[in-house]
Amino acid sequence: MKPTDDRQFPAALATAMAVPFDYADGQTGVDFEPFPAFLSAAETTDWFQAWTGNSELDGSDFRVFGQDGTGGYAAIWLIRPGRPLAEQPVVFLGSEGETGVVARDLGDFLWLLADGFGPWEAATSYEPDWKAHPNPELAAIAEGFAPHQRWSAAAVIELAAQEFPGFDDTIMGLCR
Repeated sequence: MKPTDDRQFPAALATAMAVPFDYADGQTGVDFEPFPAFLSAAETTDWFQAWTGNSELDGSDFRVFGQDGTGGYAAIWLIRPGRPLAEQPVVFLGSEGETGVVARDLGDFLWLLADGFGPWEAATSYEPDWKAHPNPELAAIAEGFAPHQRWSAAAVIELAAQEFPGFDDTIMGLCR
């Protein structure tokens, strides 16, 4: 797919990313730091080449919009040809090689956030004692932008995994 170089946040993403995420020392918070804008094409290329060890890639299929505390990135994955950013899946590529499709689209991602999960929490299960705390402000945003997509975080994660079961293999196949 040859995506456009549109680096403008969709309105739903811009609204959600304006809400502060409280890490709460890792006890009850979400480990997510949203960016004020998508990374530039050059920054995305630099990151994706470093992440994969493959200098032939350009990362143009990703729109990176935030990171966790270790530098893992959350991005929109442009895998659906001709569809707007809001209809593309949201993925996480962690600093330690973690990968995951965390939501099928932006609407599902909003409900994931509303249920108290960030991209890292959705893609990993390293903290078995961690408990999500729903966020009423993000729930109101999800209700405003995606009222017909109300899912629990567990359902969002499961639906994304079902629709994109080969994401990890695809990404690992690009690594050198």
